Amino acid sequence: MIGLGYQDPKLKLFTGNSNPDLAREIASEIGIDLGRCQVNRFRDGEVHITLGESVRGCNVFVVQSTSAPVNEHLMELLITVDALKRASAKSINVVIPYYGYARQDRKARSRDPITAKLVADLIQTAGASRVICMDLHAGQIQGFFNIPVDHLVGLPILAKYFLGKGLENTVVVSPDLGGVTRARQMAERLGSTIAIIDKRRPEPNVAQVMNIIGDITGKTAILIDDMIDTAGTISLAAEALLEKGATDVYACCTHAVLSAPALMRLQSAPLKEVVVTNSIALNAENRIDKMVVLSVAEMIAEAILRVHEMRSISELFD
Repeated sequence: MIGLGYQDPKLKLFTGNSNPDLAREIASEIGIDLGRCQVNRFRDGEVHITLGESVRGCNVFVVQSTSAPVNEHLMELLITVDALKRASAKSINVVIPYYGYARQDRKARSRDPITAKLVADLIQTAGASRVICMDLHAGQIQGFFNIPVDHLVGLPILAKYFLGKGLENTVVVSPDLGGVTRARQMAERLGSTIAIIDKRRPEPNVAQVMNIIGDITGKTAILIDDMIDTAGTISLAAEALLEKGATDVYACCTHAVLSAPALMRLQSAPLKEVVVTNSIALNAENRIDKMVVLSVAEMIAEAILRVHEMRSISELFD
């Protein structure tokens, strides 16, 4: 990466309160300073954004995951975009490492909302010119936007970590049928086989393992998912894999949502390591000893530079 002082004053990078450490790391990778922006609250909780520098005619990038508290961070993002639009920014590129509300991407039952589409509409209406996101829960969410969407994937970062460990006789396991493509891509990078866990969800955040499809006997299993929320699926899957003959089980994901009681479940689950990225900010209270946190800053910084310089994003993953 550049990291020595990027010289184009028309490139500006701002952040909200969701993941300032990641934003600072991205700025360092590019070689620029974070833009001056204050996020304040009125006494009744209303968000007020103050931009501390001119953005007129600039390509502006706003780094903000819509992670917990989801609605607070979403409003910060929308109001920041509105402020940038009214300050005459040339383009407003919203960088969302973790896109909240992505699990509500279709009508699973009668009278359900499609909230992933609603959030996309809000971001566009606020004035965003482009969205850069990472590992959407459902790829079709890209189609909810009528502006360009660059979809980054964390899999190369996770695969590089496991290749560096030198594990032998591995099998990559998808915790559900929907993650088979992700597991296959990881297996191709690691040169391993794949297996699939057949599960069902009787209700949200509740999972039941039914069957394991594939040969896992005597192998080191690597569970891969896009996110770990309450860790119910990962914990049950780890137990089922060991019962069926796996020797060790690792778990990895891009987004460590970690809603209660996730940390307790991960701590007690028979997992060697839990490998995640910093797409969502993790403080000391949200970590356990067996957790490894990998940074996505370099990938996002490279994507930002490529957008700013009108170069290809897809080359990052070729």
